[in-house]
Amino acid sequence: MMNIPCPFCGPRNEAEFAFGGPVKPHRPDPNAVSDREWTDYLTQVPNPLGPVEERWWHVKGCGTWLTIWRDTRTHDIVEGPGDAG
Repeated sequence: MMNIPCPFCGPRNEAEFAFGGPVKPHRPDPNAVSDREWTDYLTQVPNPLGPVEERWWHVKGCGTWLTIWRDTRTHDIVEGPGDAG
């Protein structure tokens, strides 16, 4: 189990949270990109090895949405992309 650091409640068990998914890149203007680029943005979910910026909702706690960096290799919460392993 992961302990996710809630800014209001402190470190809490991941069972109190709902996973909101990885933070996606900025949404492009569909009129300014090709059909392929737009389709890729809508359908391709990145699955990198290493630190990933993610959204989590503290659904069984204070109700806050938070953004964390999680290393997908170890599930450790890290400060940012350069802080893992």
